[in-house]
Amino acid sequence: MLSERDGFLNSLPAGWKFDRLKDVATLRNDKTDIASEEEDYLELEDMESGTGRILSRQNTLEVESAVILFKKGDVLFGKLRPYLEKYYQAEFDGKCTGEILAFKPERINSRFLFYCVASPLFIERCNVLAYGAKMPRVNWPTQLSQFYLPLPPLPVQVRIETYLDASCAAIDNALMAKRSELATLEALKRSVIESAVTKGIRPHPTLRRVAEDWISAIPSHWDCCRIKRVVSGVDYGISESTEEQGRFRVLKMGDINDGEIDASDLDFIDDVSDDLLLEKGDLLYNRTNSPDQVAKAAIFRGSKEDRITFASYLVRLRTNHRADPYFLNYLLNSEGFLSFARKLAIPSVQQSNLNSTRYCRIFIPVPPRPEQVEIAAFLHQKTTETMRIITQIEQQIETLVAYRKSLINECVTGQRRVTEAALTKVQIYG
Repeated sequence: MLSERDGFLNSLPAGWKFDRLKDVATLRNDKTDIASEEEDYLELEDMESGTGRILSRQNTLEVESAVILFKKGDVLFGKLRPYLEKYYQAEFDGKCTGEILAFKPERINSRFLFYCVASPLFIERCNVLAYGAKMPRVNWPTQLSQFYLPLPPLPVQVRIETYLDASCAAIDNALMAKRSELATLEALKRSVIESAVTKGIRPHPTLRRVAEDWISAIPSHWDCCRIKRVVSGVDYGISESTEEQGRFRVLKMGDINDGEIDASDLDFIDDVSDDLLLEKGDLLYNRTNSPDQVAKAAIFRGSKEDRITFASYLVRLRTNHRADPYFLNYLLNSEGFLSFARKLAIPSVQQSNLNSTRYCRIFIPVPPRPEQVEIAAFLHQKTTETMRIITQIEQQIETLVAYRKSLINECVTGQRRVTEAALTKVQIYG
């Protein structure tokens, strides 16, 4: 029986036992500050969350401080709460940051220990025990070393790890296929939007050459002008600090994504000028952010009665009679426009800034307003349909990820009996 303090599991199959992690593995403590020309250094960012795979391997010609030495076959684990699902069975001798713990298997198979560390049994206990305000973490001496692990006989460990290798590979292949579908749909959506806002949706349009900024040609009956010609107002948001409660909600740059606004979790402010309250059809663009996020835009679909304002990193555009805001929202988020706008942003440390003067001088295609409305309605229908399919695939991905975790947990705890017949079946059919 498992001790009361662990409380995650209270029984094991016959022939299995519980043992503390420190009794089946030791923690690597050897360190070095010697640089290496080999790509043998791992940081937390190099480990893919929830898969046990490496995303990249950093070159360590410059090592700023002592790092941990690990050996091939060691099991690595990210000890910080945001990274608790980062684990890896080392396939080479190398070095890692001190935020990664390296376990040397001794009385347990390396691959079985890898799956124990990957199991919710292990990770949930780490989540419960993680301490510290800024970057919660678990430690080896008083926490991880005392974790009780289920320990079957070695032949059973081999059978389980072989079964999980085959099963997880099949699940990972299915996940890869689903994510490829998502990428294809996202690319298709971007392509449809790009074509509609630059060429229209009518078949075989007659084009005329423009060659202004990011635009090469547009339908012959369209205009081309700077953004400032289609807006009646350009306003910067508030710079005051926000609170958890207050009279007015405040949108920030993280609340706009893919042309839409998420107002479900906003901070507040008590006082704001009436003319800085958002109205239906207002457009917001992000003037300061990381280089790949600056210039993203979104449309406000609420009303002034919602009493929502916006923070200083956002700029509000209010359209005049020449532009339909819903059409303009699609245009401002199109791939061609964003790529050009981001090149105009002024870079600084880890972020870029695109002020309203530069932004509003960018040329855009301007169809007749009735055609803008027609295009916006077409794109709404197309993107809604695409997003419905994307949501379905994302749900399928969530199901596969949850099943992978559950399968690992059931196998390493003995809740799922892995027979020779089951092993043969998964090896044949995957």
